[in-house]
This record gives sequence, C-alpha cells and structure tokens, in this order.
Amino acid sequence: MSVNQKLRELRGNQTQMEVAAGIGITKSSWAMYERGERVPRDEVKKRIAAYFGKTVQEIFFA
Repeated sequence: MSVNQKLRELRGNQTQMEVAAGIGITKSSWAMYERGERVPRDEVKKRIAAYFGKTVQEIFFA
C-alpha cells in the first residue's frame, strides 16, 4: 500500500480539514499528501504519526 493510500485509510471518517487542523497544517497540504503530489517534511511526518498513534516507520516506510 502506498503512503497516500495509508493516509486516506488512517483519516477514516474524519474530514481533511479536521485532520489538517489536528496536525497543524493546511487542508491543501493534507490533500496533496493524500493524492501523492507531495511528501511531508520530516517534522510533519512526526506530527502525522503522533496524531494517528503510529510510528513514522509504520506510515511512511512499511
């Protein structure tokens, strides 16, 4: 499974806006991550992992 697919799956029933606000990024950035158009910076990867209760490795390198 690709990173963008994992991010969509992790988001579940939450809106892109809810997830973006929880992580502290723009909705536009989150949407680009989900579409595979951008890869988050390392600091944002850490915040995404913390938000979903996962490790960076589980989301981005597994």
